[in-house]
Amino acid sequence: MSDAAQPTAAEVRAAAEAVKTALDRHLAAVERRSGEDDPDVYEAFNQLAAAAEVYDELLYDRYDEVTPFEIPGSDDALPPYAGPEEPNALSVLIRRDYAVVEPQRLLAQAQRVEAVDGDGAAADVSGTVHGALGILFGEFEPDEIASRHKEFGLEEGDSTLWVTAADESADPGEWLEAPFDQVDAERVVCRFDVSAVFDDEADDLVEDDDLLEDELDPDLVVVDEDEDLEPLDADRRR
Repeated sequence: MSDAAQPTAAEVRAAAEAVKTALDRHLAAVERRSGEDDPDVYEAFNQLAAAAEVYDELLYDRYDEVTPFEIPGSDDALPPYAGPEEPNALSVLIRRDYAVVEPQRLLAQAQRVEAVDGDGAAADVSGTVHGALGILFGEFEPDEIASRHKEFGLEEGDSTLWVTAADESADPGEWLEAPFDQVDAERVVCRFDVSAVFDDEADDLVEDDDLLEDELDPDLVVVDEDEDLEPLDADRRR
């Protein structure tokens, strides 16, 4: 970050004061909480998390230092469930991110699909990355692309799946123009996140263990690296 873009010392100090204020507000809300799901505690918690995150970012940008705080993710910050006890309908919202790491492989796969379909008019489309993406996602189901993403020159990023409850099903075509704009966080039954952040944390745990080879259980089966292994079928790969 350039010096011109760095926060000032006064801005960092102000952010620290905001954290102190948020801490006092959170403690006060906890002390007078009316129940397990007190909305004042929930609001104070979110304000504290937001203030701590701002301070952490400014501190790093200005002084290249970090705090010992672990900012909760959005999953932890979800409000208590307030939807119907017996939902008559549900919506499943899925987002998967990919990086295009091998554009030529992506283009080649789109051209193969195009050749099988015999649609010569779309030849120019398959020669562009965005056109190739349109062809492949139009040909394959999202779950199939997820399981075969490497074949298409893609690399998986973060993904999330939300299950939300509803009193009744939406009318056909009602939400198609803005499918994610009407999500009510209080109706989220559950969510599942996959992120490289979690993988990094797992790797750190393994490194911290410093497990020596002579400490391994001798009864464990060791796979010979030279041994040919049968590929997993599609269902097991997932």
